[in-house]
Amino acid sequence: MGNSAKKAVKAEIEDTYAEAFAGVFCRVIVTADDERTLRRAAEDSTATPSVVIGRVEGGVEKWLNEKETPDERKGAVLQFWGEINPKKTFAESLKKFEAELSYRIRQDILVKPFTAVFDALPDAEGKLDMMERVGHCGDGYEWTEKKHGREVIVVPLMVPDFIIERYLGYARGVMGANFWVMCKTKQAVKAAGEKALEAIHNIEGVVTPFDVCSAGSKPETRFPAIGPTTNHPYCSSLKPKLGKASLVPDGVGYVPEIVINGVSMEAVKEAMKAGIDAVLSVDGVSGVSAGNYGGKLGAFKIHLWELFP
Repeated sequence: MGNSAKKAVKAEIEDTYAEAFAGVFCRVIVTADDERTLRRAAEDSTATPSVVIGRVEGGVEKWLNEKETPDERKGAVLQFWGEINPKKTFAESLKKFEAELSYRIRQDILVKPFTAVFDALPDAEGKLDMMERVGHCGDGYEWTEKKHGREVIVVPLMVPDFIIERYLGYARGVMGANFWVMCKTKQAVKAAGEKALEAIHNIEGVVTPFDVCSAGSKPETRFPAIGPTTNHPYCSSLKPKLGKASLVPDGVGYVPEIVINGVSMEAVKEAMKAGIDAVLSVDGVSGVSAGNYGGKLGAFKIHLWELFP
């Protein structure tokens, strides 16, 4: 890319940064007998981004063919993420994550016929034993065996049987990296969102837990029982009411957000650059910004211009 092209790209990008924070994650492969069941299991188990309310969130990193999975069935690589609470020890955050992860596996994958879960994190920081919170769904009748070259738990079910690798790896990564797309039209929201997600999902090691998010939030709120509430200065419908306090640029009617979690800062930055690059050419997109909160959310600051050296 020549200097003139670099300047053209940077002219569309606000001189700001995205604020991100540390999280703990598992990376797994889920497989099933047929594509419909696979998609239901993968998408249901990652459908609710809820770290902001103390739960877990996830995403589909990529889809796999039969040659890429341990049991030679179609599969998907999923990531599940939990917050590392700075007010608690890492062990306490990990215990909370393990419990919340087990709910997603039990309620969204195990209950679907002929599904299986395998570890997909070879360079793990540690391992979670799935026996206590998932294996014991067999009510004591579960057993372990060697299958597909791995130690797995077989959970006997009425439609036999659910298989999960006994030990799933965990590691620490980067959560909450984001960028905002300043859109003039509804059509631009849809086109920019599709292009951004397609570009981001070509990057290994990242997921978009919200995909295209319409509800960018802020840390402070007048309603603590709810948790994060709307980022009102960026709501176009509030511009007449807020007046000069509104931060929505003139001509912009929509500010969708793309949130990215990734196994490393390098992967996150690569995904952000790919996503931003993809939306800048969309008709009706006037620019790109990002969400940051003066250090209230996390320790990582990803400056948008630095992505385009």
